[in-house]
Amino acid sequence: MAARQVGLRNELRARWRARPPEQRFAATIVLQVGFALLLWLLSLSLTYAALLAFALSWLRRVPPLPWRLALQVAIAGVFAILGPRSLAILLAIVFALLWAPPRHRRWLLPLAGLAAAVFYPFFGDRMFTIPVFGPFPDVGSGVYMVVFVMMAVGLNIVVGYAGLLDLGYVAFYATGAYTAAWFASLQFSNRSIHFGAVGLNPPNVAGIHISIWLLLVLAGVFTAVAGIVIGLPTLRLRGDYLAIVTLGFGEIIYVLARNGDNFGGFNLTNGPNGITPIDSPGWGHTLSSWTGGFLPSNYLTCCKATVLGHHLSSADVFFWTALVLLVVTVFCSIRLRDSRIGRAWIAIREDETAAAAMGIPLMRTKTWAYASGAFFGGVAGAYYAAFKSATFPGDFFFNISVFILCMVILGGMGNVWGVLIGASFLAYLNIAGLANMGAWINSHIHFIGSFQFPGETAPGLDVPAIASGIYGLIIVVVMLLRPEGLLPSRRRAAELHRGVHDEPLYDATHAGGGQP
Repeated sequence: MAARQVGLRNELRARWRARPPEQRFAATIVLQVGFALLLWLLSLSLTYAALLAFALSWLRRVPPLPWRLALQVAIAGVFAILGPRSLAILLAIVFALLWAPPRHRRWLLPLAGLAAAVFYPFFGDRMFTIPVFGPFPDVGSGVYMVVFVMMAVGLNIVVGYAGLLDLGYVAFYATGAYTAAWFASLQFSNRSIHFGAVGLNPPNVAGIHISIWLLLVLAGVFTAVAGIVIGLPTLRLRGDYLAIVTLGFGEIIYVLARNGDNFGGFNLTNGPNGITPIDSPGWGHTLSSWTGGFLPSNYLTCCKATVLGHHLSSADVFFWTALVLLVVTVFCSIRLRDSRIGRAWIAIREDETAAAAMGIPLMRTKTWAYASGAFFGGVAGAYYAAFKSATFPGDFFFNISVFILCMVILGGMGNVWGVLIGASFLAYLNIAGLANMGAWINSHIHFIGSFQFPGETAPGLDVPAIASGIYGLIIVVVMLLRPEGLLPSRRRAAELHRGVHDEPLYDATHAGGGQP
């Protein structure tokens, strides 16, 4: 039955491609315009968004000069006149970058993205409203997004590079968070150790208080060691068995965090109440005065200046620091990918048996992948705990591991830039997008009211309550239509479409060829 479906799909694709180009062009235009007009019944903004998406899809199909340039000028000009102008500016910048030579575009696009992220606090509240998804996220939500992007990049080392299915990555996130909480809070009040902490009131407060910057490194190292300890007995397994064992370790960490208030008579994690407050990051008065206030002495009490018409806040400083950590994570991930051990990871992912035959030490190489991914997960967890000034067991459910894995799959396993895109999109949905979607659906689609009982008020559709189902649907659609992800690496896409070693995938069957 599956072979017939694959043959039918290929047959329909072959018939479509056999049509004259003029017929395909006309049919596509009619379908796109008709779909956009159909969306008019829901919202005019949806119609504009669909027409813009269709116009952008045609840019790569028309000759560069003069048609592509004319179409780009027309698109940007329409929004410059009719609004929103922020969208016109954004489109103009993107179009200008796409005209750069390919050898320059490789570094211009990441540099432009980084510049946009750095200056986001200055223009984020002036951006246009996205149809259905609502306004752009605020800076505080941006910190949450950047932290999860860091974890997705770290998981990409394990899953995307080495091909190890890890369903317990939340364990590293939790380990990093609790490392920061233990050594920068009142948790161990029977001790009084101070080293570089800022903002303590009173200065001689009880507990262990170490500088957050040292704790980020300590959390990463401690989590990497934990990854090695977990990985040594588990990485001898493959496939589904490895996934099940890593899932078990993730659940063990959650149970330990929830019940660690009586760990052999010792209060290790403070149980369900969590550990709060956690010391704020900061550089101290000396470094702050030496840099003219550029490095804040305390993130929670800083930022009284106004720059470019924007009043700086502590959320801005947390956001910029998170960006620095993300840049370091991306840089290390790319350098690891292109290194000798990175090529060994890719060889293990493609064919573990052949890699072993070529002399690659499987256990040691896999353990390095596990420890490297764990390191960045621990740093992200420690920084997010400092940002929230608290850590709770409820932050480390199994769903977080699946959520981060979905980011990697959606963006494209093995490609750092694809993971950045997929992680940013899903993190935005989780923090604000789904709630905005629910509000939009309840205000534009009134089918729910017909299911209410007499005399009752329709509750409306609670979209965040079905978030897991929505993420699952996204992954199912991606696996069916684009299994390599939105922006995959070339090698990974070739593996999925051509198969590896002696097991080619059905997608390798060309239209009109092979056994139906």
